[in-house]
Amino acid sequence: MAAPRSTRSRSPAVAEAPRERRTHAERTAETRARIIAAVVDSIAEVGFGRTTAAEVTRRSGVTWGAVQHHFGGKDGMLIAVLEDSFDRFARRLGEIPLEGTSLEERAALFIEAAWEHFSSPHFRSTFEILLNATGRSSGEEVPSWQSQMAQAWDRVWQHLFHDAPVPRRRRAILQRQVIATLVGMGSLVILEGGAGRSEELELLKEHLVRELLRTD
Repeated sequence: MAAPRSTRSRSPAVAEAPRERRTHAERTAETRARIIAAVVDSIAEVGFGRTTAAEVTRRSGVTWGAVQHHFGGKDGMLIAVLEDSFDRFARRLGEIPLEGTSLEERAALFIEAAWEHFSSPHFRSTFEILLNATGRSSGEEVPSWQSQMAQAWDRVWQHLFHDAPVPRRRRAILQRQVIATLVGMGSLVILEGGAGRSEELELLKEHLVRELLRTD
């Protein structure tokens, strides 16, 4: 005699929710971000000289053909890393509040936000690129990307310190001096290790405030 069949109905199969399809622009942005991150991580870990095409493709999971498609080659890829680094830096500074903060407070917040960038592994990678891949001979024009970033940097500075009575020429000198100091401190972190530079940062804050308030 055949065993009676179970009267329990089987649970209907649960249909998987359809995956949301990404747009072409989203896929492109993701691939570019993966390549840039691979370059940054590689330089930070193994140095500029050992960051080869093979190393970048291994870390990013894309072919060198894809790298060339998105950046045109090695130079375009490195410039994209520099631009990405500046964008990150600008976003940090853009988070500094303007309303309800004095010039002195904004100067202190600026130095702190800037130091977060210049003491990071991301800066180490971009600094090595600047040292090894962007040198130019005497008489050559400044690359367009460098001029664009300099102009963007000046706009960020004027936005933060719009109420500082600093003449244009002196402002440009002060900008370069502050950046040069932060770059030097970031280099010490690379050479000596550790990111603690509290006393130097306090001196830099005092100097920046003093120069921003100068009226002579």
